[in-house]
Amino acid sequence: MKQVALFTLPKCKWCDEAKAYFKAKKIRYNLVDLSTNKKALNDCKKHGCSGAPVVLIENQWICGFDKEKINKALGIR
Repeated sequence: MKQVALFTLPKCKWCDEAKAYFKAKKIRYNLVDLSTNKKALNDCKKHGCSGAPVVLIENQWICGFDKEKINKALGIR
């Protein structure tokens, strides 16, 4: 299984959607709160992401909750 990190913000609708999607697909992930982790926030910005959620799969950064990109990076449908 590929390493997955989910960068979120509190009270973020799309972050909650991403968490629910990962749970439904049984995808294990590390949760990172961007409101408390400034290094992670800067890493996301450095990779061109300006909002949340951000999904990191291995070394592929996906800005926003994009199921198609997530599935392709994980090799699932």
